[in-house]
Amino acid sequence: MNTELQLVLLLMTLLQAKHLFADFFLQTPRMLTDKARYLHMGRVQHAGLHAGLSLLALLLVGTAPALAVAICVAEWIAHFHIDWIKGWHGERSGKGPDQAGYWRAFGVDQFLHQLTYVAMLWAVAVWA
Repeated sequence: MNTELQLVLLLMTLLQAKHLFADFFLQTPRMLTDKARYLHMGRVQHAGLHAGLSLLALLLVGTAPALAVAICVAEWIAHFHIDWIKGWHGERSGKGPDQAGYWRAFGVDQFLHQLTYVAMLWAVAVWA
């Protein structure tokens, strides 16, 4: 296995671990409330947590700091808006965890976050 592929796999693993912790273990009550409101400080903090941990992952695999920061700013913007759309949709649909629509929205949300990581890997591969 070549070095580039090893770095891609390592970075993807780091981003997956980061996602697990930032989305499921490190959310505060403030991050979990009022998700349908656009300018919500909890979502700002949540997206910032993701971007900060991604920055660490990118730097650990040797990404140039300026590129890593640019990628993480884009991730912050994407994560903020993906979560806002999910919160907005969730409030309007009124679906709860006992309904299939809730889980479909959750799945789409997670899929979009995963596509963000693919885009981040692409950016590193193209511009690093």
